Amino acid sequence: MKLGLRYQTTYRYEEPVGFSPHHVRLFPRSDRFSRVRRLDFATAPKGTVRYSRDVFENTVASCFFPERSKELEFRLAINLDLDEKDPFHFILESGAVELPFEYDPAISPLLEPYRARRTKDRLIVPGWEPPTIRKRRDTVKALVALNKTLHECIGYERREEGAAMSPAETLRRGRGACRDVTVLLAEILRQMGLAARLTSGYLRESDAESRRAEGSLHAWTEVFLPGAGWIGLDATNGVFCNHNFIGAAVGLTPADITPISGIYFHKKRIPAQMTSRLQLINL
Repeated sequence: MKLGLRYQTTYRYEEPVGFSPHHVRLFPRSDRFSRVRRLDFATAPKGTVRYSRDVFENTVASCFFPERSKELEFRLAINLDLDEKDPFHFILESGAVELPFEYDPAISPLLEPYRARRTKDRLIVPGWEPPTIRKRRDTVKALVALNKTLHECIGYERREEGAAMSPAETLRRGRGACRDVTVLLAEILRQMGLAARLTSGYLRESDAESRRAEGSLHAWTEVFLPGAGWIGLDATNGVFCNHNFIGAAVGLTPADITPISGIYFHKKRIPAQMTSRLQLINL
């Protein structure tokens, strides 16, 4: 199947402002199931763009703007080829078929940053019982249940700007944007001793039931399972990630996967407005 992504973000200011370097993480991470056939990236005003790979192997466009302006715009057009992906088409290593389990000592040091918790709060999900040594559970069934339970107990709200809420706050409110739910699930997985990372990207329109966050940039969580690798869990929608989820950036914290980061300079704080538009087109 062929998919076209058309994305545009515009920042408008009441007076001309200067800009710090802006870092853009919107470029799909190609894998066995997705291939980029066309990629056009442009800014207005036109700036100097340098591409690099960060420590997570994300493609990052660093944009430099020498002139002041009342408007800053980023435009992206991408065409992709997608192959169908069954999110459950994997076989776990024998030592990982039940939770809790320990990672192999050979890879455990590499995964340690992904297992380190970013909060000291004890997170308890209503209606979900975590596996224990005395009460082990099938790994896949336990994660499916966790993903579904979070989907059911955390209502969805679209919030275009602002940092992700703390996991405890998301649980307390019972509502959150996709980035809030993504951080919450990652911390619950880390609380269980699992390696987890955050992912931002795109959610493709499908013939399935209506999806939360469809038609906008999306975020979800990935967990490392021996024998399967990094497996995507979208607790916002209560599903495991298939070919309809197109990752652009992965990282340990929300700052690592921010689609566009940068600041403006002015002698005083002035009114500003951001607008975004995303189109996903079946080609």
